[in-house]
Amino acid sequence: MKPVILGISGPHLLAEERALLRAHRPRGVILFSRNIEDKQQLSDLTTELRAALPPGAVLMVDQEGGRVARLRPPHWPALPAAGTLKTPEAAYAHGLALGQMVRAAGFDIAAAPVLDLRHPGASDIVGDRAFSDDPRIVAQLGAEMARGIIDAGVIPVMKHIPGHGRALVDSHIALPRVSAADLSADFYPFAQNRTLPWAMSAHVIYEQLDPQNPATISARVIRDIIRGEIGFSGTLVSDDLAMHALCGTPAERALAALAAGCDIALYCPGDMAGNTQILEALGG
Repeated sequence: MKPVILGISGPHLLAEERALLRAHRPRGVILFSRNIEDKQQLSDLTTELRAALPPGAVLMVDQEGGRVARLRPPHWPALPAAGTLKTPEAAYAHGLALGQMVRAAGFDIAAAPVLDLRHPGASDIVGDRAFSDDPRIVAQLGAEMARGIIDAGVIPVMKHIPGHGRALVDSHIALPRVSAADLSADFYPFAQNRTLPWAMSAHVIYEQLDPQNPATISARVIRDIIRGEIGFSGTLVSDDLAMHALCGTPAERALAALAAGCDIALYCPGDMAGNTQILEALGG
């Protein structure tokens, strides 16, 4: 399988998308609100995707609770934002409910929990998606939420390693730069959860670590911080490579992320041209 997870265009798998998946065998597909209408439609779509993807490929959904939820009422229950959860018991129950919902909907992976810190004055792209501004609380509640997701039979993805909370701009729109020299508090929740199976990188430049490249495409940050200081040894997936924090063609972005040390490139928009370009660039 090629080390990429891709989006698709809409609520039904197009013939050309099916042919592309079968020909190039990506690691999986991620679904968003544009792909999800109701339970029957989603069941039909996941069945189609399983048939088109190679054995062992994964289906992923970006589902945290609060404002980041692709499975929504009236067909699925609403779950609160992580920032409303105050106890380990509540975080575990949230993770279990989220995992059970995601599993029943046909997914293998949920892109949660968020282990970023809530920093005052930073961009609200994290905001109430974070458990707290206290790294110990984030580490503890994040661990319990992840445990609930795992107990439901779903793989959690902690994000956005090594920490997105200080970013002053939304990386969907522009490239954040963090100048702080001491990032130990931001690293702490990830280090405490370093044995989790998957993590998602941050499209953030940490000027004291690598002034040129955001973490997703920084061999230095991935090697020395994510794999080294934090000690994460699981599967590292990039954040969405289509975000405006990055530049270059889809293929250039994917190749840069993989060359830097990401295990899987994530490209979410579902456009046929970008998907084809990435898959062809990966060869084989």
